Amino acid sequence: MRPSGPAIAAAIVLAFEAIALGVVCLFELLALGAGQASSDIGGIALIVLTLLAAVALGAFSWGTLRRASWARSGGVFFQVLGVALGLASLTIEPKVWLFTLAVGGTALIGLVLLISATRLDGASDPRLRRGEDPRDEV
Repeated sequence: MRPSGPAIAAAIVLAFEAIALGVVCLFELLALGAGQASSDIGGIALIVLTLLAAVALGAFSWGTLRRASWARSGGVFFQVLGVALGLASLTIEPKVWLFTLAVGGTALIGLVLLISATRLDGASDPRLRRGEDPRDEV
């Protein structure tokens, strides 16, 4: 069965976020090479964690297209973190509205799309229909 429209859009948002984190990882790597990190070990740890998050978002994007529930739930987790980060950035002076909108806004859009995809995929899943046994359809 094909993925729904919201699932495709959510996968695109997750893929863009994975690419953005990959770019951030490159910037961190360049900063480490230029000696701008306060600690080499801390810089390496930050690069590894950023790269892991980028790979995870890429996997969630791919899994969302495959209608995997683990991918949607993992994507929702990352989107909630993004919304929290966007809201937390409002406490910093001076406010960086571009960052707030880029991170928080994208995460909010991704969250809405993932929830919509989950509702549509759940409605079309015969295992989730009440009062019916999915083994009867075989």
